[in-house]
Amino acid sequence: MFLDFAMWASDSAIGAGIRDSLWLFPVLEAVHLLALALLGGVIIVIDLRLCGIRFGDRSAPLLARDLQAWLAGSLVVLIVTGALLYASEALKCYENPAFKLKMILLMIAVAFTFTVRQWTLGSERASSRWGLFVGGVSMLLWFGVGAGGRGIGFY
Repeated sequence: MFLDFAMWASDSAIGAGIRDSLWLFPVLEAVHLLALALLGGVIIVIDLRLCGIRFGDRSAPLLARDLQAWLAGSLVVLIVTGALLYASEALKCYENPAFKLKMILLMIAVAFTFTVRQWTLGSERASSRWGLFVGGVSMLLWFGVGAGGRGIGFY
């Protein structure tokens, strides 16, 4: 099933077009990495606040509300550019254990961010030990996504 999808993506006009272009892959990768940096910055600032480290006078819920558009926007850019990059080298990614780890951690991190973390930010638990736990788990998940992405080049 996954191999069939990888073959389809690799054979698609989009995958071939990116693969055959001299500049398209590097531009997409640069945008992907910039979106990852922005997302990582937003995640770290909010999660460190959840862990009790202050950034001014804003509470974690207010900080998260103010940064919500940046979080969502960078995540959308990250996913779109990631899908395009995947299409250009889907068969390579299919066999890559770091890519598989990255995708698993990405699904868990996104689900965690928009469920447990969001619920914590909307409750009184944001300034408790639970907030510390949630912020720590969130940072570990997202660092894992980044590390998995970095590991792709080594396989």
